[in-house]
Amino acid sequence: MRGIGPKQSVLLEKLNLYTIEDMIYYFPRRYDDYSELRLIKDLKFGEEVTILAYIKSISSFTSRNKNRKIIQAVVSDDTGNIQLLWFNQDYQLRYLRKNMFLSISGKIEQYMGRLVMYHPEYEQVEQEQLNTKRIVPVYSLTARLNQRWLRRMMYQIVNQWAPKIPEFMTEYILEDADLMDLSTALKEIHFPETAASLKKARSRLAFDEIFLLQLGVLKQKLEYERLTGRIFEVEDAWLLDQLVHLPFELTHAQQLALQDLRQDLASGRPMNRLLQGDVGSGKTVIAALGISIVVKNGAQAAFMAPTSILAEQHYASLKQLLANEAYENAPLQEDEIRLLIGDTPSKEREAILAGLAEGSVKLVIGTHALIEDPVQFKDLQVAIVDEQHRFGVAQRSALRDKGNNPHLMVMTATPIPRSLALTIYGDLDVTVMNEMPPGRQTVSTHIVYPTERERIYNLIRSQVGKGYQAFIIYPLVEQGESDADSVVGNGEPNGDENMAAVEEQQRLQSEIFPNLHVGLLHGRLRPDEKEIVMRKFRDREFDILVSTSVVEVGVDIPNATVMVVEGANRFGLAQLHQFRGRVGRGAAQSYCILIPETSDQAENERLLAMEKTNDGFELAEYDLRQRGPGEFLGTRQSGYTNLRLASITDIQLIEKAQV
Repeated sequence: MRGIGPKQSVLLEKLNLYTIEDMIYYFPRRYDDYSELRLIKDLKFGEEVTILAYIKSISSFTSRNKNRKIIQAVVSDDTGNIQLLWFNQDYQLRYLRKNMFLSISGKIEQYMGRLVMYHPEYEQVEQEQLNTKRIVPVYSLTARLNQRWLRRMMYQIVNQWAPKIPEFMTEYILEDADLMDLSTALKEIHFPETAASLKKARSRLAFDEIFLLQLGVLKQKLEYERLTGRIFEVEDAWLLDQLVHLPFELTHAQQLALQDLRQDLASGRPMNRLLQGDVGSGKTVIAALGISIVVKNGAQAAFMAPTSILAEQHYASLKQLLANEAYENAPLQEDEIRLLIGDTPSKEREAILAGLAEGSVKLVIGTHALIEDPVQFKDLQVAIVDEQHRFGVAQRSALRDKGNNPHLMVMTATPIPRSLALTIYGDLDVTVMNEMPPGRQTVSTHIVYPTERERIYNLIRSQVGKGYQAFIIYPLVEQGESDADSVVGNGEPNGDENMAAVEEQQRLQSEIFPNLHVGLLHGRLRPDEKEIVMRKFRDREFDILVSTSVVEVGVDIPNATVMVVEGANRFGLAQLHQFRGRVGRGAAQSYCILIPETSDQAENERLLAMEKTNDGFELAEYDLRQRGPGEFLGTRQSGYTNLRLASITDIQLIEKAQV
């Protein structure tokens, strides 16, 4: 492009602009509306305006403290005069001349009782009015890149190239969805003629983003549906026998999930299902029933969890459900279920690998160790992935590749808002379990002012005295840590208010709970060190566990009844809800205490929402609106957070694109 040389290219590269297409799709971050011209006599302090005026005089002088040079132009439109002022910009004297007629845009300020404009935008009236007398685009810049220059280049590029970009939507879609054509939308998004045309342009380009996102996801789904999967069926009587031997009755939501599972396994195509249910809704039982149907038919199953301690928990519960000695028709024998994690001794590991390869091991539960090269299955036909947002697409794909088009079920305890389920997870069939098993107690949630900590310490002492345990969560690992380093952070560090886990654990142990055992868990510990701490807490060697957000997912400590979250205003609702889900897993009444950093933040809307409801789906929708999709995506794929115009929360737009 004319006007873009090597120096400008380097600056544009800092904005990730390498091609003409990059620039066309580099949309303004905001707009200044200078389209309504005003007379000088009608100007008021604080307004953003555009005027047409000529220069009556131009001069320069030095400020009293002599540290800056001021350029002053007095302009008039014959209804009045106004001063234009620039600081330390000598070059303005080269451009501005007496009697020059200008279109001038800027904010009306006051100086010594008179109206002035500081550093206004201006152009000679005979020039193309890119910067004034219109709705003006404002772009994000980098150092040494000038708004006026970038605007001029954008105008040149958009006018020359936008008309040449081919329309990819059909006439039918454009008409049915009432969309502006693409080349017009690209011109209007940069240099809108009116506010209405800008709105239509944004609507068209946002529609494109959601439409193409959904096309990609549905293409993925169709490709998977074309594959052939082995059919697994069982008789109703056999399944009923399994259900009778469960230690509890299935909830209605679990029964519906089981129906979905049976249909998938009998469909002749590989299951590709997302099972989402709040903490404690009983997802593992559904996974166990799916595994039992597959292994009854002679095939193998794998269950992948994100951490060793979670894998151990699942190993214990699946053994209880599938290989219970008290039940003579149990689907599996105890030696047919094995645990494979990083700590598995080499001799035992070799025996497990051999058992998987020749088929004597029917179910293996483990961490990402399951997807490493030495692991070979004789006939893997179902793969279950727990806490799916902790695994990337590649890891799930690697597990699937261990078999021949095996059935796949991914589970999450993070409730996923409807808009994300429709778009990002559109390649998966979704089952929602939004019902809690009977007898599970609601966790009592309270916001407590920072000055009332002693009350909370007394609650912890009382609960530990009854034989229970407590969590205390902090947003930072160590004092002085910046938000960039912290596990979570959405505000500036704030002195002593900003308590950190390492220092607080020492203080709590020595000053507050000298007669109790206080453990410490944070993200800077090695994985094996984290496992040791969690095991000690599970085995009741610690009464209290001080932790950062690493504790949020999956850890099952039925004996814990108190969850205290310090700096609660720094966490998202999805995280706070996960923390709350760590307690209330036993029969005893449990408590979640949210302590914000300051008393003012006790009125934080998110914290109040936590007090009002225990419904994870309701909280997820709220969190998505407030904080965007990052909380829910984990390591799935990166592009969803990079939408330029569309909002992943816009259900109307998503449904419009789906139709």
